[in-house]
Amino acid sequence: MRRILVAIDFSGDSFNALEHGILLANGLGTHLRLVHIKKDDDFDVPYDPGSNLSKRPRSQEEYLEILLEKYKPLYKVDDGIFDFKIRKGKVYVEVSNQARYDDSFLIICGTHGVSGFEEYLLGSNAFRIVSKAGCPVLTVRHGFMPEPMKKIIVPLDVTGQTRQKVPWAIDLAMAYDAQIHVLGVREMSTKEVVEKITKYVDQVADHITSKGLNVVKEIMTGSNITNITIEYAKQVSADLIIIMTEQTESPENIWLGPYARQMVNHSPIPVLSIHPPDQ
Repeated sequence: MRRILVAIDFSGDSFNALEHGILLANGLGTHLRLVHIKKDDDFDVPYDPGSNLSKRPRSQEEYLEILLEKYKPLYKVDDGIFDFKIRKGKVYVEVSNQARYDDSFLIICGTHGVSGFEEYLLGSNAFRIVSKAGCPVLTVRHGFMPEPMKKIIVPLDVTGQTRQKVPWAIDLAMAYDAQIHVLGVREMSTKEVVEKITKYVDQVADHITSKGLNVVKEIMTGSNITNITIEYAKQVSADLIIIMTEQTESPENIWLGPYARQMVNHSPIPVLSIHPPDQ
């Protein structure tokens, strides 16, 4: 059985990410593991997710045990394992390491992005987790409550890797009977670009339709494909945007390409970031 890993720092955003994780684990039938990265052994309860704690935990371990007790009734996977691990070190490194050790197929973390809100520990590390992780990462922004997916946005550009996100969209749409919006996005309107985008959109839409899923096709042009995608997703009340990470070369490989990084930091809608196979 596959495993979803949820990064949790005891902030409100990370509990929201946990609830998204439970929803996804139930829909996909996977194990679910929390990972907490502690900076030191000092501990104080920073946030109470409506649990009315019956006793005051004295450590991260005790608090995580209380969280499991609170959330386990919501976890509905037969023979599934819902547990936690604690690691110490740099957040983005240790979350990524735990995912590799577990062979997790998905990481979920909460983020405030860079919009002026106070950033929690995970919020300031979200883009690094996306970049460092060897598996897809779902980032959930402050205030987006978990609901079963009904509309998934698949933005397509002119890059050769853009269609590699489609299998994820199909799997999620099948699990939740969701509609997939295939959105062609372009910053240029030359004949060559228009023809390539149109071809990609038609090919992907036909493939999704062959799976018995509901598809909407749209092509949009603008000065910034991140803004195009986010505005379209808001207009149709989407539940998820799926992107490729478009990573650039760097010694530590921790920087995202501009499109992916903007999406992770600024989208009010959850973003599923997927690495190209050669990353």
